[in-house]
Amino acid sequence: QVQLVESGGGLVQPGGSLRLSCAASGSFFRLYRMDWYRQAPGAQRELVGTIDRGGSTNYADSLKGRFTISRDNAKNTAYLQMNSLKPEDTAVYYCNANLPGTSTSYWGQGTQVTVSS
Repeated sequence: QVQLVESGGGLVQPGGSLRLSCAASGSFFRLYRMDWYRQAPGAQRELVGTIDRGGSTNYADSLKGRFTISRDNAKNTAYLQMNSLKPEDTAVYYCNANLPGTSTSYWGQGTQVTVSS
């Protein structure tokens, strides 16, 4: 069992930055692919990006260049660095841990990001 706790959300002005963290409990964090999703009000949850066990990343095309995903296996934590934030980035952001080759998947509770002046 893995428990995920996101943190770092809040209110930020357009053009600002935030770094979200996703802290995982338990062992074997290094084995999981970590995904970040977001869900805006009235919209479907969408994939922001992923980082695999080796540290390779992929991002939604619309977010490339502004968002960066990283991980620190020693701290059992994944990160989402968000720069040049726009009002349309306002959403609840979730992290998701997936064990490759299995159906094992865990979700955090989400953290609210609001971009507004």
